[in-house]
Amino acid sequence: MSNGLTGIVKVWEAKLKKSRVTARRRTNSIFSAMSVAHVDDDEDNGLPHVDKSFPNHDTYSGQWSDNWPHGRGTCSWADGCIYEGDWHRGWMMGHGKFTWPSGASYEGGFKDSYMEGSGVFVGSSNERYNGTWQSDLRHGRGICDYANGDKYEGHWRRGLPDGKGKYSWINGNQYVGHWRRGRMNGNGTMVWANGNRYDGGWEAGLPRGNGTFRWVDGSCYVGVWSKDQSEQSGTYYPSSSHSGSFDWDPQEVYLENLSDCRIHPGEEISDHPSLKILNWPCDGEDMLKNLAGKNLRASSVDGGGLSNAGSEYSFDGSSESVRDLGVGSPGLGRAEDLDMLPKGSGRPHIVIKPTKKQGNTISKGHKNYDLMLNLQLGIRHAVGRPAPSTTLDLKSSAFDPREKVWTRFPPSGSKHTPPHQSCDFRWKDYCPLVFRALRQLFKVDAADYMISLCGNDALRELSSPGKSGSFFYLTNDDRYMIKTMKKSEAKQVLIRMLSAYYKHVRAFENTLVTKFYGLHCVKLTGAAQKKVRFVIMGNLFRTEYAIHRRFDLKGSSHGRLTDKPESEIEPTTTLKDLDLNFIFRLQNSWFRDLCRQVDKDCDLLEQERIMDYSLLVGVHFRDMSNAGEPLHTGARTPLGNGSPDLSHGCGRLASIKLGDHMPARAELTIRKNSEEAQLVGEPTGEYYNVVLVFGIIDILQDYDISKKLEHAYKSFQYDPTSISAVDPKQYSKRFRDFIFRVFAEDG
Repeated sequence: MSNGLTGIVKVWEAKLKKSRVTARRRTNSIFSAMSVAHVDDDEDNGLPHVDKSFPNHDTYSGQWSDNWPHGRGTCSWADGCIYEGDWHRGWMMGHGKFTWPSGASYEGGFKDSYMEGSGVFVGSSNERYNGTWQSDLRHGRGICDYANGDKYEGHWRRGLPDGKGKYSWINGNQYVGHWRRGRMNGNGTMVWANGNRYDGGWEAGLPRGNGTFRWVDGSCYVGVWSKDQSEQSGTYYPSSSHSGSFDWDPQEVYLENLSDCRIHPGEEISDHPSLKILNWPCDGEDMLKNLAGKNLRASSVDGGGLSNAGSEYSFDGSSESVRDLGVGSPGLGRAEDLDMLPKGSGRPHIVIKPTKKQGNTISKGHKNYDLMLNLQLGIRHAVGRPAPSTTLDLKSSAFDPREKVWTRFPPSGSKHTPPHQSCDFRWKDYCPLVFRALRQLFKVDAADYMISLCGNDALRELSSPGKSGSFFYLTNDDRYMIKTMKKSEAKQVLIRMLSAYYKHVRAFENTLVTKFYGLHCVKLTGAAQKKVRFVIMGNLFRTEYAIHRRFDLKGSSHGRLTDKPESEIEPTTTLKDLDLNFIFRLQNSWFRDLCRQVDKDCDLLEQERIMDYSLLVGVHFRDMSNAGEPLHTGARTPLGNGSPDLSHGCGRLASIKLGDHMPARAELTIRKNSEEAQLVGEPTGEYYNVVLVFGIIDILQDYDISKKLEHAYKSFQYDPTSISAVDPKQYSKRFRDFIFRVFAEDG
């Protein structure tokens, strides 16, 4: 038992003893001692209306049920705090307004007496926050107008700016970029009121790493930034209009420019609503029973309070706990849920392990260290070189397989390339205009792209190559994935279908197919003459949520079972079709969008004779017990119909893109014990609140001679409909049918 849980139990034991002593001294219970002004004969929704006064001078007026506020009601505490809104068995639950004696107020969602969901806080200093909340703290997307005139708009975590956001100072300065724990951290742009700007890396609120400082006259300083002057290095590039000598110290940015860019701490909430409910003056035994029926959460999301384990909500892919979501017995569930399972089947025991960053960092001495340097030099050259403004209306010649650019990189440098410490190599860009247009189409900022791929941080190599023999590399910020390719895969598939792919992603903004950002080749000179081709793709699981389960779904059954016991399943384990034990229920409009887009994407792949692709699904369980188990939600409440479990604001819901951070409910399924493989199990009626990330991957396998031979060979041994290697038309139909069974409407 955690220290926090032990402490709270002791507090309630003390209260219970005290209430029993009081009961012996008085002839009536604490509730019979209340003065009841009146009980209305007219009932609202079947619940009586009461006015109650408590011995500690708290008052309650509203609906009542089984010794608890239940329905609509108003509670006034003796210290001046007031709550008016929805109640559920003594807990603030639903929509309500909480007012503090200082004049501060919060109006919005409540869950288990925590400020949760969408809500507006107005402080006593006139600070105003409008956004999402979690466990009494600002968490998710939100806008804060500070009392001093500053403004922050973006993501929050644990009550602090964290993720992507924009901070505007009242003096006209502005920062747009990444944050961590309330400070500028990651890639970002600072623009001062005088027009000067800094683009690059940040750490703990200060420029750090690769970055560029630009003056309003066009001059710039490019280099490596650090507050430690010995680590600072760079080059000054004057503008064409600049004349005379240049006398400027980069340390001025730290000492002067940032001196008037302090982040406002915000107004502190000293008395959270969740703490008020613990002082509710009811009978001790009743309160303990009610607490036992709830999954108590921590009074703060930073690890303090009742629980010492919770769900992961990490912007950087680390295993740092963000919110302690639940405390309770492992496997706590309803008896009626267990009764719904097929006879002979036990309830699956799902345990979530802490997430870790995948891959091994490529450092000096690694066999692929030189290749990584070559790759980074080439990308910096390809993306950074001057080019005319890109139009999205490309000529057919841009897609010509012969449209490529070779560049030589000697170690000593050349007119167009910098000196470097790697070996002599040549660099090739395939269809550069097309991929530049794709990056523009996918809203990829060129500076961010270069910093992610070519910054100070090394790439990470995944521990084992894929089934095709390709190697995979991840950027340190998890934003991009690099895959090595065979010549046939690059030229005979990707370049061949590039024109159709480009038209498709341009026509369908919500396409689920893999996003491609560049196709390149490194050719090492010397005796080896080795060529390495690689494609740069978006990493589907670059998400603010920790991925607890990942599934690779094809719709086939042969060889589609990982066959690992639960104890061996890691968050990075890729599970397959026959491992899937959920049906994912989406809001009705989202499900219809999914069906339409899967149809469109499959039409493209079928037309291009592509098969063997998958729907990769990442699952984040929102509610976890202290034993690391997902907590089911109990009764079935359709999404989008006022479900209290959906803690996203209306604006956040409207901005959600298909396949990207989609709230859903996962219904547990159980497969029957039979010899025949059952692709989709029987639903049990047990639900989990989840966030889904999904997309269609592995779209570069055409139905070539090797796949035709594989189909012919396996068809003799197995059911032809169960194997992956089938004709693209048949593959497309089977894939759609399966996906439309795995996903369903929630309503």
